[in-house]
Amino acid sequence: MLTAGRAVPEEAPRARVNLPDRAWALGQGVLGGGVLVVGALILLELWRVAAPALQKVGLWHFITGTTWDPVRDLYGALPFIYGTVVTSVLGLLIALPVSLGLALFLTEMSPPRFRTAISFPISLLAGIPSVVYGLWGLFVLVPILRHKVEPFLSATLGFLPFFRGAEIGLGYLAAGVILAIMILPTITSISIEVLMTVPGPLREAALALGATRWEAIRIAVLPHARAGILGATILGLGRALGETMAVTMVIGNSLNISLSLFAPGYSLPAIIANEFAEASGVLHTGALAALGLILFIVTLLLNILARLLVRMSRRGPARVTA
Repeated sequence: MLTAGRAVPEEAPRARVNLPDRAWALGQGVLGGGVLVVGALILLELWRVAAPALQKVGLWHFITGTTWDPVRDLYGALPFIYGTVVTSVLGLLIALPVSLGLALFLTEMSPPRFRTAISFPISLLAGIPSVVYGLWGLFVLVPILRHKVEPFLSATLGFLPFFRGAEIGLGYLAAGVILAIMILPTITSISIEVLMTVPGPLREAALALGATRWEAIRIAVLPHARAGILGATILGLGRALGETMAVTMVIGNSLNISLSLFAPGYSLPAIIANEFAEASGVLHTGALAALGLILFIVTLLLNILARLLVRMSRRGPARVTA
């Protein structure tokens, strides 16, 4: 509009208030806050129940102690922490190369139809109940390990302390293999999603410079997706740490700390599942709650770290500016 030879800017139209969108955003905020409140309440309740046992035993002695005897009120969590770490790391070492290889093949080399045909069964594996994995491990995997795999490893690599001992099938190795199968769909699916976000021109530039397909993957694709793949790995590790039924059925449930992968052991979720229903006394219940508190905090921190890394990978690598 012109007034006295000057242009007067017109008023910008007011943004319309979209009530459904605002209600949806408010509802999401309330639900998200509710999840945080529930998590905080779980943490506080675990601490409240665990406090008497931790005060009597002492936090350091509880974490480093190796004796677990509810009759004498002696509680040491180290065998369970050790078993959880060994089986989870072993499962990760087995699953990560397979998952990453599958993800790279499906995103970089396979035709689209083949990618769909393979991705669907992999995603279905994530929905199988853990007790089914445990039954399969008990009736199929353990006999194979007992009669074929463990004798072979003992004969060829028996000079290493990891492959010595009685070949019974039940133990850290069986639990690690079961966990590897269970976390493989998680790592593979997220790695595929992350690799699909790598820009096409990045691959094309590497190929245009004379790189082979593998060299393009190594120098262009993997560096771009590194954070997301690491996040997928940590998410898989978080699931392995918290797995209960399948591990309980094949780990052997023995209060033992051994370098041998053939030896039976125990894990944090397994001891909680086996003893909590029959726990008698404040100290016994508190010690089991303290184990749950340790497991809750570790898995929570790992999942937060993994989500942050996956989010970073979706945004792309950070740009360096002068």
